[in-house]
Amino acid sequence: MYVKLSIPERLKDLRVVDKHLTLEQLAEQTGLSKSALGKYESDEYKDISPFAIATLADFYGVSTDYLMGLTETKNHPNTALHELHLSDDMIDVLKSGKLNNRLLCEMVTHENFRRFLIDAEIYIDRIADMRINDMNTVLAAVRKQLLEKDGADENKLDVRTLEVAQIQETDYFSHIAAEDMSVILKDIREKHKSDTTTADEDSHIAEVQRQLQGAMSYEGSKEEKQLRAFLAQFGIPYDRLSKEQLVNLIEVLKLSPYMKNSTSLRGKGRPQFSHGKGKRK
Repeated sequence: MYVKLSIPERLKDLRVVDKHLTLEQLAEQTGLSKSALGKYESDEYKDISPFAIATLADFYGVSTDYLMGLTETKNHPNTALHELHLSDDMIDVLKSGKLNNRLLCEMVTHENFRRFLIDAEIYIDRIADMRINDMNTVLAAVRKQLLEKDGADENKLDVRTLEVAQIQETDYFSHIAAEDMSVILKDIREKHKSDTTTADEDSHIAEVQRQLQGAMSYEGSKEEKQLRAFLAQFGIPYDRLSKEQLVNLIEVLKLSPYMKNSTSLRGKGRPQFSHGKGKRK
């Protein structure tokens, strides 16, 4: 995900995500030209006029500092620090640059984060401990009675069930906290699925692995299999090589002590190669 939006990204985000407008619609509503607005949002962005900054900031309802990337505060530019009730340690951490503050903000503003904090408060303040302990005590007492009655086997289904049903509050709330956070992170992950900094689902490594598997399962000569595996490591399809490219590559690979004598490469018309000073036939 983006750590910080550039000015073009910020402008496009405001137009598309916040206002759901096309460039034509934005031009009509602001009086700025479509071509100028397009340049402001493009990778070729170089400068934006003070008039355009003021006009767009007013139209989007944000500060000019936010529009120009000088602050991440979009709607509350003048909020006093004491109103946030942050500790000195928290302020130091946020200012340190060691955290991805943008990601932190998305986590905190997620609809499930309040639930996560409530569950954390229940665990930290031991609010539910007494009820869990009471339940465990009852289960333990019933299990003890069964064991004492007629010498019941502790591995009997009902006896073992009463033992397994007892839970530790630490394990219980660790599961709840992990579940709360999992929902938050999955939603944020999905939201940033199309970001340029997000890895493709069909990664280069996965493609290389597929090509390597194909090379190793090839039923041709040992040398051709080696050549296919070598090319697969760089994501180069063997079948797309021209005869000239293959010949040149073979000349290079002859220098390797691992390339042994071969009988043929990919059918008729393909050059053969051998170790040492052998010539193409």
